[in-house]
Amino acid sequence: MNQDSRVEDLVQRVAQEYDGLSKQLKLIAKYVTENRQHMVVVRIRDVADACGVQPSAVVRFAQHFGFSGFSDLQAVFRDAYASGVSVGNYQQRIRAVISKHPAQMKSPDLARSFLETCQSGIASISATLDDRAFEKAVGILQGAQHIYIMGVRRMFPVASYLAYVLPQTRKRVILVDAMGGMFKEQIEGLSKGDVLLSISMSPYGTETRYCTELAVERQATVVAITDSSLSPISRAAAVTLTVQEAEAYYFRAMAGTMSLAQALFIALAYRLELNMERSDERTSAD
Repeated sequence: MNQDSRVEDLVQRVAQEYDGLSKQLKLIAKYVTENRQHMVVVRIRDVADACGVQPSAVVRFAQHFGFSGFSDLQAVFRDAYASGVSVGNYQQRIRAVISKHPAQMKSPDLARSFLETCQSGIASISATLDDRAFEKAVGILQGAQHIYIMGVRRMFPVASYLAYVLPQTRKRVILVDAMGGMFKEQIEGLSKGDVLLSISMSPYGTETRYCTELAVERQATVVAITDSSLSPISRAAAVTLTVQEAEAYYFRAMAGTMSLAQALFIALAYRLELNMERSDERTSAD
């Protein structure tokens, strides 16, 4: 198991056991899952102050999940991120690949390795898909007056794709692309009866978090596509579709998230068309 997988496994465990945690441990759980990369450098006092608890509570949290203490818990994040590769820029990541594979790799071999990682990631998402959550998400989109779509930076291609295909269902769709920093103006029309399709992965875009919070304030419904049921947008969502993307050569794949988005569109289009055919049949019978 690679080090990044250990972080993801821990986050999944925290999400699974979250409901059974005490109030203090829940605060720490949210902090840890939302600040994974910061966990490399923070002190136990920093975590405690951010959560409004005593350092002893942070120790209890670590021990609850099988660690001897905070340092042992932090080591999981340090092993994954201490090199700075996972949080570095693209040039740093490529240099890390070269360092790890000093013999020149053939481009097709590199491509096949990355594609195999994508395939395994999609297979994992398929195996763990929450059927009830997916069905509920389709139903919410079906009943929406307007569908607002929000996803920035790495999630922008997914949001852009959905904004392209969803109008084919004759739904009124608004892409909040934050062009020129105008996401607040673009989301202004959101109201009760509308749906915000919010797409964000750690470290969670501030623009997406703002729009998600506004949706709750406006009594709109949020459908979240994210990487943890404890993510900021998940906690505000009526339903969450969780995606754990695989990583290869220090780059997190997008194949699983894009495939899930395509599946969501196809399922919605199928249901809407099926209902329309049934309605036409009833009209003909009359």
